[in-house]
Amino acid sequence: MHESTVSRVTTNKFVHTPRGIFELKYFFNSGIGKTDGDSVASESVKLKIKELVGNEDPKKPLSDQKIVELLKKDGIKIARRTVAKYRDMLKILPSSKRKKYF
Repeated sequence: MHESTVSRVTTNKFVHTPRGIFELKYFFNSGIGKTDGDSVASESVKLKIKELVGNEDPKKPLSDQKIVELLKKDGIKIARRTVAKYRDMLKILPSSKRKKYF
């Protein structure tokens, strides 16, 4: 099944488990394509973005485009818009607002 079909079907549907109530989407990760034809889970890409931003120079923060280029070096194909979306989900500010002038 296509990822968009699963996403549409699982929207606003919940499951009651011994560990609590979860939206069905919680159990499905989308994949990001790699240059070698495989895919990597979106959650691991988010962790990679968080790591890159955490290790950046505060005086010269990484732009979304630069993050795309760094991920591409690791073999991860991702759009700048997707990086921006994941950055927002991780509550990471844009590079212009992360810049420190000290």
